[in-house]
Amino acid sequence: MLFGSRRGAVDFVIVGLGNPGPKYACTRHNAGVRALTALAERLGVTLTRARFHALTAEAELGGRHCLLLFPQTYMNESGVAVAEALRFYKLKPSQLLVLSDDISLPVGTVRVRRKGSDGGQKGLRSIIGHVDSEEFARVKIGVGQKPHPEMDLADWVLSRFTAAEEQALAPALEAATGAAELIAAGEIDQAMNRYSR
Repeated sequence: MLFGSRRGAVDFVIVGLGNPGPKYACTRHNAGVRALTALAERLGVTLTRARFHALTAEAELGGRHCLLLFPQTYMNESGVAVAEALRFYKLKPSQLLVLSDDISLPVGTVRVRRKGSDGGQKGLRSIIGHVDSEEFARVKIGVGQKPHPEMDLADWVLSRFTAAEEQALAPALEAATGAAELIAAGEIDQAMNRYSR
């Protein structure tokens, strides 16, 4: 793995979903971009280059030259940035990995999927709509279910983790970075076996 390298053309895109700005940085909905940030730190790069309506960085991962991308639209328009990047590099949805939060999973769990529906996640829904495909990998990071059925879902995903939940989240973010490396290397089955739990 070459850390921070910019050699070669981008042939894989890794997206971390979340809302931009400090107000949202530590909310449940930003688990995806927190995993992307952890991955960037591991690769020795920072998400500072503004392009494709996103903050980006490039690095080598799993033998691929990857674009790390954090859309600067709000969550429900994430597909705008993703589709623009795929078009620019002439990539297929199969050359895309999305890191996202998932309210159906307990905090601290990770689930790797080869493809699938949006599962109610609005960022995934936007990406599916803009790239016109469900055929892309995703790593879902558990952020827990609403504590009360009557609670507004938006209020829940925009809430912050408790201190105990933050402790549980840390290894999940690390697992997501490991899964991303395997998926970039074309080893999605291994990623599913090792990290989905």
